Amino acid sequence: MRVGVAPWPEAFAARYRERDLWRGVPLGVAFAERAERTPSRVALVDGEQSWRYGDLAEAVDLLAERLARHHGPGEALLVQLPNVAEFVVLTLACFRVGVVPVMALPQHRRGEIGYLLAHSEASGWAVSAEFRGGAHLELVTELAAGAPALRQVWVQGGSGGDGCCDLSAACRRGGDLAAARSVISRRSPGGSDAAVLLLSGGTTGRAKLIARSHDDYALNARLTASACEVGEDTVYLVALPAAHNFALACPGILGVLLSGGTVVLSDSPAPEKAFGLIERHRATHTAVVPAVAHRWAEHAGGGGHDLSSLRSVAVGGSRLAPALARRLESSLGARVQQGFGMAEGLINYTRLDDPDEVRWETQGRPVCPADEVRIVDELDRDVPGGAVGELLTRGPYTIRGYFRAPEHNAASFTRDGWYRTGDLVRWHPTGNLVVEGRRKDVINRGGEKVSAEEVEELALGHPDVARAAAVAAPDPVLGERVCLYVVPRGAVELTVQVLREHMTDAGAAGYKLPELLHTVPELPVTNVGKIDKNALRADAAARARGSRPDVEK
Repeated sequence: MRVGVAPWPEAFAARYRERDLWRGVPLGVAFAERAERTPSRVALVDGEQSWRYGDLAEAVDLLAERLARHHGPGEALLVQLPNVAEFVVLTLACFRVGVVPVMALPQHRRGEIGYLLAHSEASGWAVSAEFRGGAHLELVTELAAGAPALRQVWVQGGSGGDGCCDLSAACRRGGDLAAARSVISRRSPGGSDAAVLLLSGGTTGRAKLIARSHDDYALNARLTASACEVGEDTVYLVALPAAHNFALACPGILGVLLSGGTVVLSDSPAPEKAFGLIERHRATHTAVVPAVAHRWAEHAGGGGHDLSSLRSVAVGGSRLAPALARRLESSLGARVQQGFGMAEGLINYTRLDDPDEVRWETQGRPVCPADEVRIVDELDRDVPGGAVGELLTRGPYTIRGYFRAPEHNAASFTRDGWYRTGDLVRWHPTGNLVVEGRRKDVINRGGEKVSAEEVEELALGHPDVARAAAVAAPDPVLGERVCLYVVPRGAVELTVQVLREHMTDAGAAGYKLPELLHTVPELPVTNVGKIDKNALRADAAARARGSRPDVEK
C-alpha cells in the first residue's frame, strides 16, 4: 500500500513526531489499549445489541485473525456497509492487521464500485446481503469476474453463497483469542502505514482515493474529540453514513471510541428515528449536515421526544445558514457547533464556548496548532486580511497527494506541499473562517459531493444528448440539487426521468442523478469558448426564484 501513497517530507514528519503529534501507535493498538483501561464501559450500541469495550476488543481481534487468513498486509478491502455493528468491528479489525479499508457507500452501484475495486486493487469486498432494496449480491456476481485481485467477499446479514464468508457470524465472539492475538502481534502495521482509503468529494470525474496513515488519522480523531469536548461520558449518535470522514473520525466513531465514550448507530438520520435513539440512550453528541439540520429543527418544534441529554450538534458538509443555526439550537436545546473540513485533512470547528454569533456565523478554526492555512488569489498571492480567496492548507493530518493519481496531484498540490482545497473563504475578525463558496465544479447535495463532470459524462452516454452541462441549483432543504442542461441531438424530447433511468442503468448512485432538466438549443460559452457555468448557475438560481434570464442566447 506504500506504492501510490504520497509521503510527508522527512523534515516535516520528524517535526510532527518531535511535537508528539504523530505517536507511532496504530489505530488498532490505540483502541485495544483503551479497551484494556475501560473494559466494562459500553462501547457500541446497534439496535437491541450492545458491546462493552472488553467484548468489542475480543470480537475485533478474532475477526482480525480471520481477515489475516485471506488478506495480506497493506492489501485493500472495499467496505460497503450501512451503519451496523459489523462496520465498526470490521474497520477496527482491519486496523489491527494492516488491511486497508476503502470506505464506499451502500448506495454506490456498478459504476462506482467497479472503479473502486480496480483502482484500489482490493483483495476483499464487504457488502450487505440487502440494503434498502439494493440487490448487492447480484452486483457482486456481476463485478467479481472483472476484478482479478478480488479473492474474498464478506457478506453482512447473510452467507452470500459459494465463495463468500458470513461477516455477521465472523464478528461474533468465539475462538482462540490467544492464537488470534499472536497473529495480530506479527501483523500490526506501523504508524506511517496507510490506515484507510477515504473517498474524495469528487471534482473531476471519478472520486479520488485519499490514503490516511495511522499517525495522521489518529491525530485527526484525537484533536476533533478535544474540540468537541468528547470524553468517557459521551454518548455519540451516528446518524450520518459511517463511511463518511465526518461520521468516522471527526470525531465520529473513532474519536469517541479512543476517548472511552459510547457510539450509538442509527440506520437513518430521519428525526423520527434519531430523536427516539437520543431519548432512549441519553445521547450527548451527534453530527448532521444542513439538510438534516433543517428537518430536525422543524420536527423538534412539535415535541414528542425528550432531547434534554443532548449537549452538542455538530453541523458540517456545507455551510450552515445563521438563521438555521439559531433555529436548530433553539428547537433542540443543544449547542450548535459548526465544522468545516475535508477528507483530505484540515478540520475546523467552532468551540462550544464561543459566543453565539461566532458559532452561528462562522465555520470554525483549525483544530491543530500545526495546521497551516493560506488564503490566496488566482496567482497564489496571499490576500489582505478579511478578503476572500482560495484556501490552501498543509499540516500533520493533511495528505500530500491522492492515491495513485499523479495528474490530479500536479493540479491539486503546490510544489511545496500545499493542498488546493478549491474553497473560497475569508478570515472573520475572531480568527475563524467563513466559507464563501467553491472554485471546484462540485454540487453539494445535502452533504454528498457530486462531480459535475461525472454527471455530464453519464448524460453524454445517452444517444439523444449532444452536449451537457451540470450545475448546482439552490434548494432550501438540501442546499443544492443536481441541475442538468442538455442540447438534444435532433428533434427529440428528453425528460429527466429518461436520463435518470439511463444513468441508473450505467451504474450511477441515486444521489448523483439529475433532479432538474432544462433542454436548450445551445449552451452558453465564455469568450474563450468554454461552457459558461456561471451563466448556467445564474439561470438555475433564477429558475428557482421563479424568474430566469435568457440563458439560451
